[in-house]
Amino acid sequence: MEAIQGSLAFAQTRPRWSRSAALNGFREAIARARILADESPREHTELLVHCLRTTARQLLLWRRSAEALPLAQEAVAAARSIGGAPLIASLHTLADAYEAERHYSDAAAAIAEADAVPPADT
Repeated sequence: MEAIQGSLAFAQTRPRWSRSAALNGFREAIARARILADESPREHTELLVHCLRTTARQLLLWRRSAEALPLAQEAVAAARSIGGAPLIASLHTLADAYEAERHYSDAAAAIAEADAVPPADT
C-alpha cells in the first residue's frame, strides 16, 4: 500500500515536461490498487478511490478533462460502498470534471448529492 501511495506522490512531483512518465506512474498506482481492492475490498477500496480521484484531479490540472471524467466516475462508483468523506471528495472531483466538459447540470447534480451525504458519515 505504501508503494502505491509513493507512486502517486512521485507522479505528482514530475516536471511538466515529463507528463507521460507521471501519467504512467498514476496508471501503475491505479492498477495496483485495483488488484488489492479485488482481493480485499473492505480493506483497499478506499485506496483505489484515492488513486482514481488523485489521477482525475491531476488530469484536470493538465486540462485533460475527457480523460479525467471516467476516472472520476469510477471513483464515485467505488466510493458509494464506503460513503462519508471519500464519497463527498469523489463527488466534488466528478463535479469538477463535468464542469470542465461543460456538463453543468451533471456537475450541479454531483454537488447536490455530495451535500446530501449525512454529516454522521463524514
